[in-house]
Amino acid sequence: MNVVRLIQHPSFRHLFALIWLANGLWCKVFGMVPRHQEIVGAIISPAIAPPLTLAIGFAEVGIAAWIMSGWRYRWCALVQIVIILLMNVIEFMTVPELLLWGRWNIVLAALLCAVIYWTAFVPKGDPHA
Repeated sequence: MNVVRLIQHPSFRHLFALIWLANGLWCKVFGMVPRHQEIVGAIISPAIAPPLTLAIGFAEVGIAAWIMSGWRYRWCALVQIVIILLMNVIEFMTVPELLLWGRWNIVLAALLCAVIYWTAFVPKGDPHA
């Protein structure tokens, strides 16, 4: 199996959904990773960080559900890419000390966005086969 077909395998969509679900439900809604609330508090305001972090968590769970539904997957991929890049640029510029891998987070985010893009927009297989 070549790399293109591997990346475009439906399992990657499940992996993306799992990433959103884990970060949304486990880290933010259940509050198992307090660093997420600290980041929101440092960027926006500590006073509204708890409810805003919870709202972000529910939104991320919604994105996971959207991915799993397969509905308008290209739009879903674009939304994911925009959110991931926007979030990581803001965090890179404002609170790199709170990020799990510091400023390296943006590199990992870019790689994730590239794979999301690839699964949604790169033609699948050989059209001449």
